[in-house]
Amino acid sequence: MPRAKSRVPSRERRKNILKAAKGYYGRRKSNIRLAIDAVAHAGQYAYAHRRDKKGDFRTLWITRLNAAVREFGISYSQFIHLLNKADIKMNRKVLADMAVSDPAAFAAVVNKVKTA
Repeated sequence: MPRAKSRVPSRERRKNILKAAKGYYGRRKSNIRLAIDAVAHAGQYAYAHRRDKKGDFRTLWITRLNAAVREFGISYSQFIHLLNKADIKMNRKVLADMAVSDPAAFAAVVNKVKTA
């Protein structure tokens, strides 16, 4: 015969679902049937949007790079093409951060790319 535990597992499961649904609107936060569905959907959205966030950041870096290199008279696409041609291996995240935090170093990279 299985060992009896000190608590009821089904109650523990329900408590965890309702804890996850805390802050939801209406009966979704207090009714277990509605809360189960709401928490499941929330998990799916969270999973998908963690991946979407990566694309959103890439878009932000590209926008920042485009604005930064336009001051030097070239477009973003020309800059990336020349960067690859000059065999400079820097990703968009580092370049965008450099453009914001260290404009002198970014200017040096752009000038090096333009001459190559």
